[in-house]
Amino acid sequence: MTHTSVDEALDTADLADILKALPHRYPMLLVDRIVNIDGLDSAVGIKNVTYNEPHFMGHFPGNPIMPGVLIIEGLAQTAGAIGIKSLGMDKPALVYFMSIDKAKFRKPVVPGDVLEYHVRLIKRRGSICRYECIAKVAGDMVAEAELTAMLSPNDAKRGGGL
Repeated sequence: MTHTSVDEALDTADLADILKALPHRYPMLLVDRIVNIDGLDSAVGIKNVTYNEPHFMGHFPGNPIMPGVLIIEGLAQTAGAIGIKSLGMDKPALVYFMSIDKAKFRKPVVPGDVLEYHVRLIKRRGSICRYECIAKVAGDMVAEAELTAMLSPNDAKRGGGL
């Protein structure tokens, strides 16, 4: 892994940059912006959780809670976006989940929360990356997991995917 010196500025990605990197679109795009991007090594994704998101209609009526699987997906999208961005591609590419390990959910995420997806590269082997991931709201951990995924820029060119 490389480390950023104090003199180097960390990169950011706004929504337009994320849309260039990932094939996801509403309602499955679960990250609004990415900050503190240190190459492929780490980043923090930001998701503004709003009441009008479709999953809140049924999860749960009268007590809306963001599904844990969507929190994991947001972590994965953050990691995938920095992986694709590190390849310097100008087209969205696909990222395939290979494993989700050590997933734990600590606190519910509700409308009005600002969800932060903290991802840090643990290991890279070719196009396969493993990330330590922590989701936080107001500095408190709400979920954590280790995710392994494969970057697949060639599949994006021909429109493949799972």
